[in-house]
Amino acid sequence: MKTRNAIRTGLSAPALALVTAVTAVTAPLSHADGAIPVTLGKDGERDVLLRAGVPYPVRGAGLEFGDKARLRDRGGNSFRTWRTDNGEQTGLEVLDDAHALGLTVVLCLEIVPERKGFDYDDQEAVQRQFEAMETEVAKYKDHPALLAWMIGNEPNLFFENPRVFDAIDDIAMMIDELDPNHPTTTALAGFDRELADLIRTRAPSLDFVSIQMYGDIVNLPERLADAGFDQPYMVTEWGAIGHWEVATTAWGAPIEQNSTDKADNYLASHRVAIAEDPRLLGNYVFLWGQKQERTPTWYGMFLEDGSSTAATDTMEYLWTGRWPDDRSPSITDITLDGRSAFDSVTLSPGQRIVATVTSEDPEGQSLEWEWVLKEESRADQVGGDREQVPRVIPGRLTPEGGTAELVAPVRPGAYRLFVYTRDGAGGAAHANVPFLVE
Repeated sequence: MKTRNAIRTGLSAPALALVTAVTAVTAPLSHADGAIPVTLGKDGERDVLLRAGVPYPVRGAGLEFGDKARLRDRGGNSFRTWRTDNGEQTGLEVLDDAHALGLTVVLCLEIVPERKGFDYDDQEAVQRQFEAMETEVAKYKDHPALLAWMIGNEPNLFFENPRVFDAIDDIAMMIDELDPNHPTTTALAGFDRELADLIRTRAPSLDFVSIQMYGDIVNLPERLADAGFDQPYMVTEWGAIGHWEVATTAWGAPIEQNSTDKADNYLASHRVAIAEDPRLLGNYVFLWGQKQERTPTWYGMFLEDGSSTAATDTMEYLWTGRWPDDRSPSITDITLDGRSAFDSVTLSPGQRIVATVTSEDPEGQSLEWEWVLKEESRADQVGGDREQVPRVIPGRLTPEGGTAELVAPVRPGAYRLFVYTRDGAGGAAHANVPFLVE
C-alpha cells in the first residue's frame, strides 16, 4: 500500500493527452481476449472516454438485477454496478453478460461508508479494505467489458471524517499501477465547493469525478460553477425526484409522481443538466430495474413483473433520437373522492370512498388494471439501503377499471393505494396516493 507521500499531484499524462477527433463509434468493439484500454481524451471540444482510442460517449444506466439485453435494445451502451459481486452473479458473470451484449461496465468497488460504522482512523481496518479491493481489481482488470473503476458509492453521504478520501486515493494509486488500462472515479452524493476541494487535495489520483443528484440535478451547472470545477466528470445516478425532495402529507408521507410525470422529469433533467456540458463524459440513469425504496415504484424504471414504464421510452428517445413504436401508457394522479395526495386525505376506520384515475394507451390498446393497497413504508434507511417491502392489505378494494371502491382499514395508521395499468405489450403506468386512517 502506498503512503500519502506518494500521491500524484494531478491527472495522469494519458488522461490529459489530446487525441485527434474522430467520429464516435458506438457499436461493440471486437476483441478476442484481454483488456480494451480506456483513457480520457478529446473529441473536438468535448471531453470523452477513449476506448481503444475511439471516442466512447457513455449512454448508460444503473443496473444490478435488471435486463441487460433490453438496455442494449433501447439504445444504452453501458451500465454501472454498486459492488463487484451482487449476490446473484459474480463480477465475472456480470462482465461476461455485458461483453456478450456489446455493453461495458463501470465496476464499483464497495468500500464501506462511514455511515455504516467504518472508522477511517483505524489504519488496520483501512489496510484490510485496501487489500480486499486490490484482490477484486486483480480478478477483473483484464476483462474486455470493463470500462472504469468506481471506488465507493456516495462515500460522502453523512460523513464527517475526510480520511475516507485518503483511502480512496490510495486505492486509485494502486489501480493505476495494477491496471493502467482503466480510469478511476468515485461517486459523490451531490456536489459543492467543499467536495471539490476534498477531491482536489485528498484524492487527486482519481482520473475523474462522478456526481449523483436527483431532483436537484437541474442545479448541477450552477453547483459546478460555484465550485470552480472545470474537470471532466460523469453523472452516475439521476432520474426521479428524490423522496427527500418532494412535498409531504401532513403526517410526513412523501408524495410520489406518477409514471407519466416521472418520464417528463427525466426528459427535463436531461435537457438542463446532461445534454450540453462538453466536460460530461457520460451518464448512468437510475434505475434500470425495480426495487423497494420508499415505494416499489419510486426509482425503478420497470415494475416487479418486468413491465417497462414511460421512463424507459424517454431514455430510448434520448439515446437513439427515436421514440419506440409502442409506447407505454400514460396516467394521471389518483384522487380519493376528488381529493389528491396534496390534500392530506384522512379517513375513518371502515369509511367507504371511491378512488379514481385516468390512464390511456398511445396506440389505443385496451388496458389491464390492478389496484393494490399497502401499509405505508416505515423504512428509515438512507442511501438506497435495502428496505423491507410493506405489507399488502387484502379485501379492502372493489376495482372496476379506472375506479375502485376503497373500504378504509380498521387499524389506524398510514397507508398507500397503488394503481397499475398494462397494455399487454410489456408497457405499464403507475400512480399512488398516501392516506391516513385515524
